[in-house]
Amino acid sequence: MAYLRDEKEKLEIDYPIDKIWAAILNVVKTLEWAIQEQNDEAHRMKLKTKAGFLSYQTILLVEAVSVNEKTTQMAITAETPVTTITSMADFGRTRDRVDQFVRLLAKQVEPEKKEKKKSPK
Repeated sequence: MAYLRDEKEKLEIDYPIDKIWAAILNVVKTLEWAIQEQNDEAHRMKLKTKAGFLSYQTILLVEAVSVNEKTTQMAITAETPVTTITSMADFGRTRDRVDQFVRLLAKQVEPEKKEKKKSPK
């Protein structure tokens, strides 16, 4: 018997939608996930992750909406098909993939922290 294991995440990000959308594309390239559908005007994307050992691929639906010039809301829905056999080995993998996507997105949009120079004594 097979069923879908799903996870949802909603974020509000203090960056303009164009910067977020460009960062999302970079994250997808970095993770080497496949883009199944992409609508740049509506800022919607359907992604497919790589399969893992004893796990199926996850489908992520990503949608970004501009709240104002400086703020973007993003919704991520992830679904992974599992069977009674793979459900134990796959437990938590859908959430891990969503978290991995969000962490890499944060690294893309956050400016690199400059190391503080030590002042001479």
